[in-house]
Amino acid sequence: MVASRGPGGPLNLAGLAQAITVMFFLGMIAISSVTTGMVYAKTREGYQKFRKVTLLTATGVIAIQGILSIPVLSHLLFGRLIGLPPSIEQPASTVFMISIPLQFLFFMRLPYFVVMYLGKATGKASLATIVRILLTAMLSLLFCTLEMIGPIWAVVCLTIPVAMEVLISRIFANPFLKSLESCPEDPPGAMEIFKFNLPLSVGGYFLSASAVILAAFIARSPDPDRILPVYYLALGLANPVAFAATRIQTIVLAFPPQSVKDRRTFRFCLGAGAVLGILPLIFILPGLAEFYFIKLQKLGAQDLPLVRLTAISLICFPFSVAIRAQSEGLAAWSKKPITVLAGHAMFMVTIITTGFVLFFLGTPGYLIGPVGLTLGSLASSVTMRVVLDRGEESALPVGQTTTSVGQIR
Repeated sequence: MVASRGPGGPLNLAGLAQAITVMFFLGMIAISSVTTGMVYAKTREGYQKFRKVTLLTATGVIAIQGILSIPVLSHLLFGRLIGLPPSIEQPASTVFMISIPLQFLFFMRLPYFVVMYLGKATGKASLATIVRILLTAMLSLLFCTLEMIGPIWAVVCLTIPVAMEVLISRIFANPFLKSLESCPEDPPGAMEIFKFNLPLSVGGYFLSASAVILAAFIARSPDPDRILPVYYLALGLANPVAFAATRIQTIVLAFPPQSVKDRRTFRFCLGAGAVLGILPLIFILPGLAEFYFIKLQKLGAQDLPLVRLTAISLICFPFSVAIRAQSEGLAAWSKKPITVLAGHAMFMVTIITTGFVLFFLGTPGYLIGPVGLTLGSLASSVTMRVVLDRGEESALPVGQTTTSVGQIR
């Protein structure tokens, strides 16, 4: 709302979405930090080491983002590499530069989430996030009322609630931090934690790079100034539920399976994925679609049928992510991070192949993204399951990390 009400309209939203996509790409090394923390941060010393690795990683990431925000490099990234038209490149470059504090805040909350997940206090962890979402919504309305609009104010509107989420998470996590016991043996070293996290994170970069690659295909399809804003409006509804589907990975770790053929969490991921896929379609219902897309997001009325088609084509995206996340959880439980890396590599290969095929077939740009994302997640899951079934990768040694979850709770 805040971005699209600026002078550039929906083009601002497309620029905001693309900049945030690249920002998340740089921060993708943290995508598996929760999984790594649930393996290593079960003791006081393990938690401290994990937190140190997280903060050092955050410092490196924001340094890289700062360098890439230099105008010459920013133009090379958004204008040349991704191929955004100037009307979208300008807000994307601006957002990318001023979102550095937001990047750091996302890293800061991770250790608190980990210790709450270990204590199965998912309600408290979710409450902190819900507060962030509600505060973002209220600030959006306030900023629009005060005419504080455009991409810069949109980033401010995102950053303040995340800072509040970090503070609330710290308060909620404090009892669990105090309950952590000392490690009876040598605690895991920072390098050991980093080596376990690295293959998972590299796979995350494949996932994030794939989103940038898809945008590059769409940007080169006919009428990108119209298609990209429509695509990102629909994706903006599908992405939150798709991210929720990725949490199935932590569910697998919180409720350890008996084997890699676990059916309990697989049945759960199928049901959850189906529900999550349907939820965004609420926003394309008559009345609500006009209110959300046209009145709030300032989409042209002539593009409403197009955004409806895009939203419908994304229905299988969260479902496929849920299946992939369950496979990732099984691989992490088996202490086989290379298996996850192989799955994510297949995700990227599938995205590139699908993008080229659909592009040369003349497929409309708004369909390239949904088809590529769905097929990529399914191919990734199949790859991980094949590797796990064959047992080709030996488990990565993990140092002493055990303590009673009941004691943490």
